[in-house]
Amino acid sequence: MRPLIAHIDLDALRHNYRLARRCAPYSQSIAVIKADGYGHGALACARALADEAPAFGVASLDEARVLRRGGIETPIVLLEGIFSADELAEVDAQRLWMAVHSRWQLDALQAYTPEAPIPVWVKVDSGMHRLGFAPDEVEAVWQALCDAPQVGELHLMSHFATADAAASEHYARQLACVKDLACRLDAPLSLANSPATLAHAEAHGAYNRPGVMLYGSDPLEQANAVSRGLEPVMTLRAEIIALRTVGPGERIGYGGRFCTRAPTRVAVVSAGYGDGYDRHAADGTPVLVEGRRATLAGKVSMDMLTVDVSDIPEARIGSEVVLWGRAANGAVLSVDEVARHCQTISYTLLTGVLPRVPRRYHPSH
Repeated sequence: MRPLIAHIDLDALRHNYRLARRCAPYSQSIAVIKADGYGHGALACARALADEAPAFGVASLDEARVLRRGGIETPIVLLEGIFSADELAEVDAQRLWMAVHSRWQLDALQAYTPEAPIPVWVKVDSGMHRLGFAPDEVEAVWQALCDAPQVGELHLMSHFATADAAASEHYARQLACVKDLACRLDAPLSLANSPATLAHAEAHGAYNRPGVMLYGSDPLEQANAVSRGLEPVMTLRAEIIALRTVGPGERIGYGGRFCTRAPTRVAVVSAGYGDGYDRHAADGTPVLVEGRRATLAGKVSMDMLTVDVSDIPEARIGSEVVLWGRAANGAVLSVDEVARHCQTISYTLLTGVLPRVPRRYHPSH
């Protein structure tokens, strides 16, 4: 088998979820597992958290269906609601909770007769300007849903644009907007995403929605004492498949981007952009070889990448190469650090690991 595996540490996932709960002991924490559990495998993650999470958050009915077919009976919130009125029958049958962010969704719900009232999360556009009702519309929408026999428990929700920043007036305005509405409506509130869970206790509500932090990525602009306690869940582990030493002035890889300045020992590693490793990774992007830091040398290829291991004499064919995560000796390379070298964010790296990379779970799910 080609030596490239994404190891998923379900104990680390549970650790991070419990950290989210400790951050907000008076809130319930919905585990957000959309985008196939941020690339980690939604069903495996849901099974690992099924005894702890009061609900799971997903982006679509398709994602909820995977969980229900896998035996997950925990409540599931459709964070974007339905995409067509036809989906309401399955929302009802699967006992899902749903966001309502647009007038057409409200109209569709009022025209439908469910077997049991459907819990609804009213989304407010408090300043993100993606989904949600304008603040001056919310009271009328809330009242219409209160009056609708189709609707069960009601919550108010919104999403922060800048909660990751160390200081943000925009965050403060969003918070004030939604808290004012919640007070006037006497509505249970869900505001806190991962950064707000970690750093903004004033945003904690009836339900928080930790997402990327569950997978060990720190979403804060500046790490704090709590976020430093996150543990990596995915370790993307490859091996050295070839070694060679080249002289000074030699160019490595497509386009010859990397040019050696001295005799250089180059390792070829069994991973590339065809596996989801970012092709934009710059020379100098860190990896761990036998638990020691080394750096990318040359452009990433589809199935391979090249690393300068001149300072790691023990590197050999078959040596472990950790592209992010935890090495066998316990050394950790943060996916956030790798993402910075790729001019992107951890979300794109984690969700970008392609299906041809096998996931291996520990403990077995």
